[in-house]
Amino acid sequence: MASARAVTGTSAVSNLPSEPTQLPELEIPENPPVSSDSALAFLRELQEDDFTYLLFEDSLVSVSEQGKQLGEYKMSVEKAIKFGDPCLLVTASSHGLIDNVPCGTSISCYVTFNLETIEQRQHEYVKLENHPLDRRVDIVRCDEGLRVTKNVVQGERKETASKVMPYGAMEGFISEGANLLLQRLLITKIFPSFFDVLSFDSDSNLCQASYTFLGEKSQLIGGQPVQVLGVQRVIQSMTDVPTSWQTYFLKDSHLITRAQVGSPVIMKVLQIPELIEPDERIPKPDFPKRELQWEDDLELYSRYSERKEAIKADHLSYMRDHPELSAMMSDFLQHLLLRKPANPVQSAAEYFASFSTRLPPQASFIRSGSAGPADAEGRRSNTPGRASAAKREAI
Repeated sequence: MASARAVTGTSAVSNLPSEPTQLPELEIPENPPVSSDSALAFLRELQEDDFTYLLFEDSLVSVSEQGKQLGEYKMSVEKAIKFGDPCLLVTASSHGLIDNVPCGTSISCYVTFNLETIEQRQHEYVKLENHPLDRRVDIVRCDEGLRVTKNVVQGERKETASKVMPYGAMEGFISEGANLLLQRLLITKIFPSFFDVLSFDSDSNLCQASYTFLGEKSQLIGGQPVQVLGVQRVIQSMTDVPTSWQTYFLKDSHLITRAQVGSPVIMKVLQIPELIEPDERIPKPDFPKRELQWEDDLELYSRYSERKEAIKADHLSYMRDHPELSAMMSDFLQHLLLRKPANPVQSAAEYFASFSTRLPPQASFIRSGSAGPADAEGRRSNTPGRASAAKREAI
């Protein structure tokens, strides 16, 4: 959950520029952090089957030290399709009150089965009365690497920054969405002794993230003792103090508690989900792959709109260059409405066949139906041009 304390006490400035200003460029450190060999080996060996039992939703509430409920947290994992390839979609959101200030965070992240980030959209907000904060960080895979775009609106100030992080410097990178799935995974697999990967700190600077197994312990949830397994994640920021989170799970990876070390707020379940031992799990049916909802994808919808307008303009241009088309279609529609053939498809075939220079002359409309009201005096012609004249006389 976004922290209200980070901007508490600031005040709005009315003369700040409304146009976006450039944030300091996102850079790769001179001595960049690296992932541990054990972590890289762990990620390379992952397969789709490793996630079979991790496709579910967790729901927690956030409470203060006094037990007051402050908000809620939800996280889910499902199979999906992104850019035509099968992958996993991780979504998470938390919102509530801290110091009576509304704040929250939402993440939507597509990752491969090796936890490589394909695309992530992250949004954080803190709604201070006179100085709201809104931060969006987008990560999108491109040919050169991962394109990171950061947009921050604080009060009336708008700032932006963008950078392509080359793949060579991002080996073992775990985004926030991939991190949520990785922790579920670590509970079900053998935990490497040294598990260091790459991540971003709160300012989107590249840094190292370390995972440590906290072991098994008994934890009291809702007055009921439960055996849980813990994972600690530490963000080793190169510009700020380290930040730690401790997360506890049931043995089947269902989330029980999640807390930032030093924070007065803790997230925990209200109702303990039923624990299913690995050897008791019933194989699940193949999860239906989620097709991309292109209407909700801004880039795809923009391309669709542009293509639609281009096709429409091309059609209109062709119609302007060939005015005979309008006359031809008008003449054919009059033919249908006046004759009212029982088989309009057959009538259309016979009507336009009479224009062909390859077919021998023959009586038109001999199979499409009886004559209409306009032919009460008999058919005046066997050609569309004279038939049109007859129709115009009847009208």
